[in-house]
Amino acid sequence: MKKSDVPEALLAAASMAKPMTRADVTEMVVMARIKKGLAWSKIAKAVGLSKEWTTAALLGQMQMTKQQAETAGKLLGLPADAVLLLQQVPYKGSLPTAVPTDPLIYRFYELVNVYGTTFKELIHEEFGDGIMSAIDFKMDLTREPDPKGDRVKITMSGKYLQYKTY
Repeated sequence: MKKSDVPEALLAAASMAKPMTRADVTEMVVMARIKKGLAWSKIAKAVGLSKEWTTAALLGQMQMTKQQAETAGKLLGLPADAVLLLQQVPYKGSLPTAVPTDPLIYRFYELVNVYGTTFKELIHEEFGDGIMSAIDFKMDLTREPDPKGDRVKITMSGKYLQYKTY
């Protein structure tokens, strides 16, 4: 490369578009939902699945079918590349933290890693900017008989605590 070609090469490199990532799509979904004033439940109704699953999918934790992705994409005004990425198998786990080693605790870690952003979005949508208390908290764990193998049922109930301004 000649010295006189350097500025042109730099301009060419700078103009190359970075490929869209799944993280970019998540940011687009969140912004479009906010701008359009859409509730996750409304998006879920259009997609035809639960608000929990649809929210998780749109936050990058589940793979959508072509029809589901196109429906959500149209409602949110997403570009074709974003709709295509919604249909790809995601890299699950949205919370970069240390991994527990106990198998049972790891399953809770996995649950929060996959659904944590969904819990957060849905709690904020339903209650506002706050948290669920782990101090004023109730939990019920029961066995649910199932012909395919008994299931663990955990019900958690924590007092909602609104963040305060000061």
